[in-house]
Amino acid sequence: MTVTIHDVARRANVSISTVSRAFTSPDLVRQQTRTRVLAAAHELGYHAAGAPQPGPAVRTGHIGIVVSDLGNPFFTGVLNGVQARARQDDIAVLFANSDEDPATEQNLVRRMAKQVDGVVLCSPSMTDDQLRALAGQTTLVLLNREVAGIPSIVMDAADGMRQAIEHLAALGHRRCAYLGGPRASWANHARKLGLAETARKHGTEVVEFGPFPPVFEGGLQGADLALAADVTAIVAYNDLVAFGALARLNARGVPVPDEISLVGFDDLVFAAISAPPLTTIAMPTEAAGRAAVTILLGLLDGEADEHTTQVLDTHLIVRATTAPPAR
Repeated sequence: MTVTIHDVARRANVSISTVSRAFTSPDLVRQQTRTRVLAAAHELGYHAAGAPQPGPAVRTGHIGIVVSDLGNPFFTGVLNGVQARARQDDIAVLFANSDEDPATEQNLVRRMAKQVDGVVLCSPSMTDDQLRALAGQTTLVLLNREVAGIPSIVMDAADGMRQAIEHLAALGHRRCAYLGGPRASWANHARKLGLAETARKHGTEVVEFGPFPPVFEGGLQGADLALAADVTAIVAYNDLVAFGALARLNARGVPVPDEISLVGFDDLVFAAISAPPLTTIAMPTEAAGRAAVTILLGLLDGEADEHTTQVLDTHLIVRATTAPPAR
């Protein structure tokens, strides 16, 4: 029987268009996928008529990372981890900032794909289908986002939220506010999953507000809403929002934690030196950056699984912004 492109696609577990690109435009297909297609074609005895046979890709010695907001100190830890791990293998790193714009993210990855061996995409806001399309053009690892079929590193935000709510419940808080992050944020969705499950378990009433931009100003807006809802504790999407809430509470003469408790997320360097020091969930940003590069390099060398998802633990750090409710 004549072997067709459909047979190769089934054997390699890719689309027909990917098989076609592997033969006609090999630079648009990541190395591991191309290798799998060629292996399937060889096993089946398939030869694309008139198409040049792609050879092994030439490595550039560069990788890229795209983050959603370089102004957010959360990404500083990620970048430090990426650079430290890349340096171990003498790999250069190109950085880019998408300003939380999906179209910019997409364009940056496509442009980087022509200059680097692979890309770490951190906290992307693109759709799953858009991300899968990009994964067909370059070796891609997601950080702080999970999409089936694309390797990823995630920090266990749901468990971090569980720890935060259990801490507040143990102190005696029964009505809390959550100042949520961007509506399309995968991390915000993960936090809300942990929030809902743990609140039900402990009989804690949670009033949700938002979405808020994940910046200081978001907390300024959220604090007034939380106070109007008559809660005894606030959990913020991240530390920047928590700092904004703390500033607004101070401006209104509401003492923290005597009248209201406050919990952040991320454990930024400023959390330990704020006034008062912020109770927060520590996110292993530097470890995540290192792990993302390790997986990326493993994919390039054919030693890592495309379906890898690595989950890193988070943990609660209790400081001075949480206490038993005064009422």
